[in-house]
Amino acid sequence: MTYAFTQDVPIDAAFYGRITEQLGPEPPKGLIVHLAIERLEGGLRYVDVWETQQDCDRFTDERLHPVVHDLLREIFGDELPPEPERTPLSLVHAWGSAIASTG
Repeated sequence: MTYAFTQDVPIDAAFYGRITEQLGPEPPKGLIVHLAIERLEGGLRYVDVWETQQDCDRFTDERLHPVVHDLLREIFGDELPPEPERTPLSLVHAWGSAIASTG
């Protein structure tokens, strides 16, 4: 079942760039689309659509968290801040060239 969510994160585009650089260009299995949008009030908002929540959770645990946690340790030491909450979305339809290319 498709899994979609938004997540507001207290980082800037430069920090986000460091994350994506370390993740590399290969998109994770099951990712349909990921958007990172600058918020007027500061920080970024992610909008993600995945084939399943399990695909998202696997990527988060195996690839994303190791990268993000290492970068956050540079700022916070071993007292990492809590992960920002995900707000689930009830996806009705997704359309676009990125989606068409997934099969």
